[in-house]
Amino acid sequence: MISFEMSEITEQIRTAARKFTQEEIAPGVIDRDVNSIFPSDILHTLGELGFMGMMVQPEYGGSGLDTVSYIAAIEEFSKVEASVGTILSVHNSLVNWIVEYFGNDFQKEKYLTRLASGEFLGAFSLSEPEAGSDATRQHTIAVKDGKNWLLTGTKNWVTSGSTADIYIVFAQTNKELGHKGISCFLIEKDTPGFSSSKKEDKMGLRSSDTCSLGLLNAVVPEDNLIGGVGGGFRIAMESLNGGRIGIAAQAVGIAQAAYEASLKYSQERHSFGKPICEHQLIQQKLARMATNIEAARLLTYKAAWLKDTHQNYIQASAMAKLFATTIANDITREAIQIHGGYGYVREYQVERFFRDAKVTEIYEGTSEIQHIVIARELLKNC
Repeated sequence: MISFEMSEITEQIRTAARKFTQEEIAPGVIDRDVNSIFPSDILHTLGELGFMGMMVQPEYGGSGLDTVSYIAAIEEFSKVEASVGTILSVHNSLVNWIVEYFGNDFQKEKYLTRLASGEFLGAFSLSEPEAGSDATRQHTIAVKDGKNWLLTGTKNWVTSGSTADIYIVFAQTNKELGHKGISCFLIEKDTPGFSSSKKEDKMGLRSSDTCSLGLLNAVVPEDNLIGGVGGGFRIAMESLNGGRIGIAAQAVGIAQAAYEASLKYSQERHSFGKPICEHQLIQQKLARMATNIEAARLLTYKAAWLKDTHQNYIQASAMAKLFATTIANDITREAIQIHGGYGYVREYQVERFFRDAKVTEIYEGTSEIQHIVIARELLKNC
């Protein structure tokens, strides 16, 4: 039996996230965007409220929420500030998830409890200068040295790269094995030989810091190897399958914000003697916006439900990310068009939605990669 009703817990989480975003995040969002200010105080409070460990089990200090409740929160945060949505998504669905599902008891006790409480902020580093969409081309190497591993290489496009406390880092431990020789490590920020570069000056998501990481014989204890030698590629791919659901929710949130701003503006702005919402071309734009958002949201929640019910969600998550990020870019562009000249200035915020939306088609698997993933899954059933 299909039900489209959200659970009471999910609605409570959505309401709490919406209240927090309006009261605590919205007032400073333009300043943080213009000046690339990292939302440290906001993240600290979110940790106290349980949003930094949404899907982590209570035994490790988390909220124990399901994926549906998690994406409801991500959508709400992303409606107001997509940068916060990005930080929460990486921290929860990549870093926390990897440590909880692939980490051992020692790693969970030492790191997961602090990540779930918000004491530690997590970062995920898979991409490299020559390993973007093709994650198998890892050039970062890890060499065993007694009871330690020595990591050397460069990582690119790391969300929270200069502000995180714990980093998930992938490296080659046996190049001859190709992707089967990739391993996964937990690295602390003060590790000797480990450093972050200056923040990238980005088009969007400007209050989320993104930078490259450098490793030069970075000393990592063998206890910080996750999932065994050679288990890294599987960990990366499985975590990204789930992470894409969060990015889809982020895209839905951005699109929803752009639509709501456009709907409101179209009722206030007059042209040719009447509100522009009474002109058929504007009505067509609004109708398409609302319809596509609803379709994207349904795809996203279906993927989350499949994950929660332990069914195969690879195809569903790729479809959700592909469609939601595509319509987010379409809708934010149309929002600027509806606003006319006002859409081009910061005060009306739709230009920020437009800038923030673009990267959702790129990170955690480009739209082109999503087509490949979907096709691969479809062909499995032939």
